Parts: sequence; C-alpha cells; structure tokens
Amino acid sequence: MPLLGKSIASAGLIIASGLSLSACATEDYVDKHIATVNDRISALEARVNTVDQSAQQANAAAQAAAGAAQTANQRLDQLTARVDGIEQQLASKKPRN
Repeated sequence: MPLLGKSIASAGLIIASGLSLSACATEDYVDKHIATVNDRISALEARVNTVDQSAQQANAAAQAAAGAAQTANQRLDQLTARVDGIEQQLASKKPRN
C-alpha cells in the first residue's frame, strides 16, 4: 500500500505541476499579443477617422447643394411672377395688324 500511495501522490504532483505551468503566460507573451491588438486598434481608428472625414465632407457638400437649390428655387419663384405679369400685359394688348 505505501507504494500505491506514493504513486498516487507522485501522479497528483505531476498533474498539478503540469496544470500550473500550462496556465501561466509569460509577460513577454502577453506584451506581444497586447501589442498586436493595439496595432489592430490603431489601424481601425485610422480607418474610422478617414471615413468620418469623408462623411463630414460629403455632408458639407450636401448642405451647400441644398442651399444652392433653395436659392435657385427662390429665384425661379421671382421669375415666375415676372413672367406671369409680362404674359398678362401681352394678352391685354391688341394686335398691330
């Protein structure tokens, strides 16, 4: 029985040692993986910033186009009133023949 107890104790010690060693990550290993993740995050931030700038430029262009369209509509409304007035004057005149 003492031999069996020593074998079980030895097996337990070996298993415990193996589990404790396999669960530990070295500081260098963790630093390398964190650096890789940080690089990916930085690359994504750069892409997001580029897309954000493009979206802001597109928004500014759309607002400028909307302003120009509103101005054109206002001028068209003014011209329509003038054209209507001229047409009424021409309609009320007698022909020269």
